[in-house]
Amino acid sequence: MFILPNYQVIEQIYESANSLVYRGIRNEDNQTVILKVLKEDYPSPEELSRYRQEFEITHDLKLSGVVQAYALEKLDNTLVMVLEDFGGESLKELMGSSPAFEKGVGGLLRFLPLARQIADSLGQIHAHNIIHKDINPANIVFNADNNQVKIIDFGISSRLPRETLTFKNPTQLEGTLVYISPEQTGRMNRAVDYRSDLYSLGVTFYELLTQKLPFESLEALELVHCHIAKSPVHPCEINADVPPILSRIVMKLMAKNVEDRYQSAFGLKRDLEKCLSNFEGLGNLGGFIFDLAQHDVSGRFQIPQKLYGREAEIETLLQAFERVANPPPQFKNELKVSETSAIELMLVAGYSGVGKSVLVHEVHKAITEKHGYFAAGKFDQYQRNVPYSAISKALEEFCHYLLTESTAQLNEWRQTILTAVGDNGQVLIDVIPALELIIGSQPAITQVGPTEAQNRFNRLFQQFIQAISQPSHPLVLFIDDWQWADSASLSLLETLMTNKEHQSLLIIGAYRDNEVSAAHPFMITLETLKQAEVTLNTIQLSNLSSRDVNALISETLSCQPERGQGLTDLVYDKTLGNAFFTVEFLKSLFQEALLVFDVQTLEWQWDDKKIAALEMTDNVVELMADKISLLPTDTLSALKLAACIGNTFDLNTLSIIYQLSPKTTLQSLWKAIENGLLNPLDDQYKLVGMVEKTAEKARFKFQHDRVQQAAYSLITDTDKQSIHLQIGRLLAHTSEAELEEHLFEVVNQLNAGRELIEEGDEKHRLAELNLSAGKKAKASAAHQPAFQYLKTGLALLEPDSWQTQYDLTKALYEEAAEAAYFCTEFEESERLVKVVLCQAKTVLDQVKVYEIQMQ
Repeated sequence: MFILPNYQVIEQIYESANSLVYRGIRNEDNQTVILKVLKEDYPSPEELSRYRQEFEITHDLKLSGVVQAYALEKLDNTLVMVLEDFGGESLKELMGSSPAFEKGVGGLLRFLPLARQIADSLGQIHAHNIIHKDINPANIVFNADNNQVKIIDFGISSRLPRETLTFKNPTQLEGTLVYISPEQTGRMNRAVDYRSDLYSLGVTFYELLTQKLPFESLEALELVHCHIAKSPVHPCEINADVPPILSRIVMKLMAKNVEDRYQSAFGLKRDLEKCLSNFEGLGNLGGFIFDLAQHDVSGRFQIPQKLYGREAEIETLLQAFERVANPPPQFKNELKVSETSAIELMLVAGYSGVGKSVLVHEVHKAITEKHGYFAAGKFDQYQRNVPYSAISKALEEFCHYLLTESTAQLNEWRQTILTAVGDNGQVLIDVIPALELIIGSQPAITQVGPTEAQNRFNRLFQQFIQAISQPSHPLVLFIDDWQWADSASLSLLETLMTNKEHQSLLIIGAYRDNEVSAAHPFMITLETLKQAEVTLNTIQLSNLSSRDVNALISETLSCQPERGQGLTDLVYDKTLGNAFFTVEFLKSLFQEALLVFDVQTLEWQWDDKKIAALEMTDNVVELMADKISLLPTDTLSALKLAACIGNTFDLNTLSIIYQLSPKTTLQSLWKAIENGLLNPLDDQYKLVGMVEKTAEKARFKFQHDRVQQAAYSLITDTDKQSIHLQIGRLLAHTSEAELEEHLFEVVNQLNAGRELIEEGDEKHRLAELNLSAGKKAKASAAHQPAFQYLKTGLALLEPDSWQTQYDLTKALYEEAAEAAYFCTEFEESERLVKVVLCQAKTVLDQVKVYEIQMQ
């Protein structure tokens, strides 16, 4: 018990994992209230922020089916939420204590009115654009005296129309694991929307009717696998009192794919009312049958998330994973697979927007079944000079995943990796900084010659990959956009694939085959791998067929394929079946009010002639640029700056270059997030402005490369250099440690605007930074990027630099000569060596270039 001014605390009525719930009296009007307080005496800032969010959402929802929130009071170091007390208990408590809830919620006459009320309340919540995300018996409160139902606990609810979740450790998932929807696991290749609540409601109904959960396991990963892949026993087979029609309703709610569920809580309510009406009239539902969801029309413009026309490609991808996860002694099929292969490179080739990335994520379910790991990274079209950028991002993601494992598992991983890398862990930490959080601080790297350094890096990287990909936990490494890869990454790919010691490793590489020729470095690398007879296969992804587009349109608009054929022809004529373009084109038609839902007929309406007369571009980048240009001015400004950073960015970096607070920056971005142009990569954005340093963790990703490209295209060519220079200057004003960590990104921004630099001191500083970037790239055996940085540094020197900037000039020439040698540009290397020999002040200053000549 506790003392709260202006309230009398009477009794504790409930205890959850995170909070204590009391009944009390508000002194000012003697009204009974519920007092909900966090259990911890010193809750974390994150917990307090989520508590505030729960209060704000609950307070704003003035609905009869939601418990009202009156106030949020401060109590020492924590908060107390003051809520409406309508005399109810949670269904979870009632199932355990009340005889009326022991068998099928006291019979159908108890269950059906209750279920109808819950569906109605949930429908009201969804109508206010809130996804609850934690529907379960503990969060549904029922007053048995007046049969009133209310929904509580909006702590993890979302105001966004949909959320795209990433591949997470099951122990880190939001919601109550036994009730969450398949898409809430982050392993279904589907976004979370309001229909996720309908799945959780299905699990709740299942438990109320059978007194059992559909899936039970003590292991979190097993529960996740059940949600995404296993079908539960039908309720009527567990409890004979449950009529088949009601069992079918529950199973429809629990469909794995959102398109197969009810599309609205109100559609569910209509079916429950039909059951209730029949039961009250006939006294039973034993032989009662009707087609479900006849009145289930949401009126929302919702494009199905499922993949159309990709069945064969998905099967090919899953077979590749199966071969790696369970390699048989010999393969006998048309694919080229070596007899003992347990490492494979699967390429996915196709135009931008054809659906390569979406296809790859279909492997998540199979990975879950095999207790495997998935890590993804992509090369950036505007950051092509950063060595190993995509591979580094993927393995950073993998390390952050490991950090969420149990202490025992993390210690096991630490020992496994340390055994593999020995005392040379710092070599890998320089490329994968998050690795230090797992294996701890490592000894400084022993300085060796360039050839030895490259061999050491390759050896350590292979040992690291071998350690983290094992039969007990196969690894899928997905690297996207190889057409923008740096030379060091291509070399590393070749090194990994030609190592026969690897096992249980599937590398999936996606690239735009229309943007590479036979002479492209990536294609040359692939040819080398083919000659080395590595296991390499390709999925060629084409545009959707007209038939596929017709299926997508007819399911989006809930109409017969014949009715949608005219619209299909118009859309296909513009998009040629490009999946991304097709979806965005349909969204544009809806936003232009050319696709309208008629509330009278409950059908979608459109006019083919009006759409045909509309002058819409047949270029997807122009289409997206037009959409972006309609956003509020502050959103447009922030989005253009974000496009200059990269495909992914953190809020802290953007707020620095936007020169406003993280909270204000997030407010500027909000319309882009609401419209799906940006996807949050975590939930940290919800805490911005409430918790210090949250902005550093809040990360976002452009919905697609074409969106980033469109935002970037809105910057005039004359402004691009000045913006990049401004970004570089702002990012350079940081601590030495942070500058070292983000050195490549900072230098790339400054280099993009270097022609506008006039001050000699600033040119000198940028030349020094390019020298540092060149050395850092060389240390990771990334000689081509190193050479590029060093050449840029040389170009920034003043004509008399040998007299005025001797040490810097000598260092740049020496490093560039060595980098040129390792890039097989021998003539350039010799030219640079001769300059040093000519300009060096002493014999000692000539030693290093003599060593280069001797190589």
